[in-house]
Amino acid sequence: MGRHDQTSSRNTLRVVGLSFLTLFVVFILAVLFIGSIGAGFFASLVKGQEAYTEEEMQESIYSYAENSTVHFASGEELGELPSELERQRVELDNVSTNLQDAFLSTEDRAFYDHNGINPQSLMRATYQEVTNSSTQTGGSTLTQQIVKNQLLTREVSFERKAKEVALAMRMETYFSKDEIFQAYMNIVPFGRNANGENIAGAQAAAQGIFGVDASELNVAQSAYIAGLPQNPYTYTPFESNGEIKDDLSQGLNRKDEVLQNMLEVDSISQEEYDEAMNYDIRDNLAEPKEEVAQEYPYLINEAQRRAARIMREEMIAEDDVQLENLSEEERQETIQQYNQEASREIAEGGYDIELTVHKDTYDAMQEAVDGNDYFGPEKEGQAEQVGGMMIENNSGAILSFVGGRDFETSSLNYATQTRRQNGSTMKPLLDYGPAIEEGLLHPGQTLLDIPTEYGGDDDELNNFDGEYEGFIDARSALAESRNIPAVRVFDLLDESTRQEALNDLGMGNVVENGISSSTAIGGLSQGVSVEQNTSAFTTFPAGGEHHEPYMVASITDSADEAVFEHEEESTNPFSEQTSFLITDMLRDVLGSDGTASSLPDRLNVDGDWAGKTGTTNNQIDSWFVGYNPNVTFGLWLGYNEQIGIEDAQGLSYSQRTQQIWADIMNAASDTEDDLIGAGDTFSEPDGISTEEICGLSGQQPTDLCEEADLVNEDILNEEFAPTEEDDSLEEIEYVTIDGDRYPGYDDTPSEFMEDGISLNDEYLLDGDEEEIQEYLPDDWDNVVPDEDAPENNRDPSRVTGVSNDGGTLTWSASDDNDVIGYRIFNDGDEVDNVIDRETTEFDTDGNGEYTVRAVDTHGRESNDSSGADVGGSNGNNNSGNNEDSGSSDSGNNNNNNSNDDDAEENTDSNDSSNNNNENQNSEDPDSGNNSGSDNEENSTDENNETEGGDNSSSSDDSGDSPESSGDNSSESSGDNSSDSSEQNTNESNTTDEAENDGGSTNEEESTEDSSNEDTSAPSGDDGSDEAEDSGGNSSTDEEESTEDSSSAPSGDDGSDETEDSGGDSSTDEEESTEDSSSAPSGDDGSDETEDSGGDSSTDEEESTEDSSSAPSGDDGSDET
Repeated sequence: MGRHDQTSSRNTLRVVGLSFLTLFVVFILAVLFIGSIGAGFFASLVKGQEAYTEEEMQESIYSYAENSTVHFASGEELGELPSELERQRVELDNVSTNLQDAFLSTEDRAFYDHNGINPQSLMRATYQEVTNSSTQTGGSTLTQQIVKNQLLTREVSFERKAKEVALAMRMETYFSKDEIFQAYMNIVPFGRNANGENIAGAQAAAQGIFGVDASELNVAQSAYIAGLPQNPYTYTPFESNGEIKDDLSQGLNRKDEVLQNMLEVDSISQEEYDEAMNYDIRDNLAEPKEEVAQEYPYLINEAQRRAARIMREEMIAEDDVQLENLSEEERQETIQQYNQEASREIAEGGYDIELTVHKDTYDAMQEAVDGNDYFGPEKEGQAEQVGGMMIENNSGAILSFVGGRDFETSSLNYATQTRRQNGSTMKPLLDYGPAIEEGLLHPGQTLLDIPTEYGGDDDELNNFDGEYEGFIDARSALAESRNIPAVRVFDLLDESTRQEALNDLGMGNVVENGISSSTAIGGLSQGVSVEQNTSAFTTFPAGGEHHEPYMVASITDSADEAVFEHEEESTNPFSEQTSFLITDMLRDVLGSDGTASSLPDRLNVDGDWAGKTGTTNNQIDSWFVGYNPNVTFGLWLGYNEQIGIEDAQGLSYSQRTQQIWADIMNAASDTEDDLIGAGDTFSEPDGISTEEICGLSGQQPTDLCEEADLVNEDILNEEFAPTEEDDSLEEIEYVTIDGDRYPGYDDTPSEFMEDGISLNDEYLLDGDEEEIQEYLPDDWDNVVPDEDAPENNRDPSRVTGVSNDGGTLTWSASDDNDVIGYRIFNDGDEVDNVIDRETTEFDTDGNGEYTVRAVDTHGRESNDSSGADVGGSNGNNNSGNNEDSGSSDSGNNNNNNSNDDDAEENTDSNDSSNNNNENQNSEDPDSGNNSGSDNEENSTDENNETEGGDNSSSSDDSGDSPESSGDNSSESSGDNSSDSSEQNTNESNTTDEAENDGGSTNEEESTEDSSNEDTSAPSGDDGSDEAEDSGGNSSTDEEESTEDSSSAPSGDDGSDETEDSGGDSSTDEEESTEDSSSAPSGDDGSDETEDSGGDSSTDEEESTEDSSSAPSGDDGSDET
């Protein structure tokens, strides 16, 4: 090569060298420039990121979810609260080295060498992200994964990645590698366990997937678990219900990848690898295990629900959120957000929750329900359910409860989560309690139990049996659970008193649109829980103080710091005196005449017990709430849907309720007798005394009160002891019409009036004056309601049917309803008078022609009747017979056209009025027997039933009571075949023949003694009975019952039917409750009482209904 060529070559090399040098410098400068820009960009990305201190970062890292633990009142562990994530903390030393190696070989091989980040992995991941590569290998170290899970959100962005890098590097300066690795082992998620629960952490994964501890995992198990975090729910072997997936290939393939990684880094040998590859994962998966949520499902769910609610309130208070200042929409949204956060926190916060529930008592009560034979049948695919609650009276602590019969069938807690109408259990809470507290009522005060309009409506309120007691003292009315007296007591209270009582008893939310008459007997638009109802009753044994019920006593965190401790909340609805008086009255519910008379014989627990039964319309709900000085136990029985419960196992539905109540209480007492307080008795407080009062007013008795038999003696609150004399009664003159008594008018003839006692209308409701007559006691022969006597404002009609029978003058009763009696004349001179329209005979004293005049309430007289000769040629003379007979047959009660002295004319008149039917004149002795009073038989009702009343008073210690098993219907066997024109229109005879085991005489109202031997039907004819004529046409102009000694009275108002199929029977208290929005509709008035046999007690059927609808129960159609 020549020089030139050499020089040229050197120059070329120099130029190339300078070019490379220039490019290198430019590259360095570019790198520096880009680096400075990148550093600035990185700094901008992490700007604003919290600079954690070591303590703050430690708290954040180790604040991973951990299950909270629940303890019984005794301190015994119940178990862990179920959560969305099952996690169990574990130390690194207790984690198999196989699992550690599996993670390191797969997730972060350089973990023990880097300072929190792996640049090579990070640059690869960044490149894939920028280029949107289809392959995303990930570049996070174990440290970065901790930061991502515990310190940052899950957003995907460069900003979050930059923060992740910065925090990972900071973490490495605070903690050792083993500390970081241990945290990772407790944080990472692993899919589901054999129970289908979400799991996180190595220990939960080892136990949940293979049923071993983390320290016992073999190579294959470790590889399988270490492969899960990449895609936990794809690789997990279990479905959400805990069943093993059909296809495990994805998880198994991932396991093989991990094993390959372990082999590559020499964590395992080829032999170990081959053995692990042949390991059968499916055959070694864990079996589902019974957890606390399965052993105590109702209790653990209730504990979690209550603890979460407490945590929510703590969070809201800590954040100073003023819910009352938010709109309704904002308020609900805020509460929902806090609910979710609190539920997660209480489940996964590692708290220790202490309950008030006693384990042995709780277990015993569940067993008593599980093995109980007294539940009703399945109906419409539903099992009969039960809810029970036991509360300590003086603290409000929930000692135990029964949530239902089978959690798998229904997870709804019927003790705390359902709201039902409470029927007659409301009566002592809202009616009698507040009235006694206000001094408006004493236990011995007399109440009216008569037909009453319902809350001002036209429809009547009814008792469970469709009957009325008339006058009844408050104590008996509550024990027998009469509806009408309860509503009358409720009406004494003003609206504010009612609402305050409900609020103070913890029942302020049971009605939606205000308190109405239906609320008084348990008709609730919103309903009440078993817990609420039971808690309200604890007020009475607690001396009038109501303690808010609670189940969670305390909550402490993992550092043993108290997060919550229960503080007592109480109100004072009633005084000690009121509470004792109500308790004493409710003792009688378990007495021989009470609606739970059979309960004492079912109960094995000694002591002093009081309580109240309750039933709602159509027997949808049945209740019993009983208490002693220490505890109150309330029980509800029914179906989830609105389905009526029924008699079963030889007991009525109400008896079954009481039997189940007793079974559970007996079981509880057997385990912890001291807790129940068996043998304790109620102490009478100061301020209680026994006094005599005049029942209707509650004031001091007077002579008139004694005369009216209205003096009652009972205990009362001395603060409200009467200081004034009774003013409910006054002396008065009265008249009698059809057995009813009325005050006389100023112009009423004195000879027709008697001295009596009047009821002050201030103590009566509108309409009572008309209704009260029928229900006056039989021995009140001179008590007069303040009701105006009838007046027709005209002269009475002429008296007919006058005849003489051996010196006894008889006539037909006047049709005029204002007639108060009759004046008797002999040959035109007044000789005497007869009181009462229905009194139609007079013993004569002397011969002559006798006539009769009717006298009305204002002293007006009718014309003279036809005459009847006494002492004449005919010893049995009825001079007006033919005329009257003809008049009667023609349907004209006031036919005065006949000539008494002309037999032929009478006969002609009779013939013309009887369509030429032959009729004998008055000279024929037989004629007198076919006319006048004897013709009354023509109008006898031939198909009248004598219907039994409620003959079910308790007759023995168990409260079981026999009912008449005979057929109570009686029919006249006479052939009522005479022509309708021949029937006596003056009188309609309603004689019935009772065929009730010998035909006992029935009383006006069903009355029973303690042995319940009186099974006869009510007899008093109150005017509402309708005669049923089975043949011919019966005259209804006059109704005069004429019966011989073998014929039973025909009374009963016809509205109730008693059908006895034999066997022992019971008086069920079936209380019907209804409101316009939620309760079933009431009955229509055709009560049928059927005895299906079996043992019985005195139960109650009571009807309640919201004032916005007609009264629903029991107005007559309930069947016992």
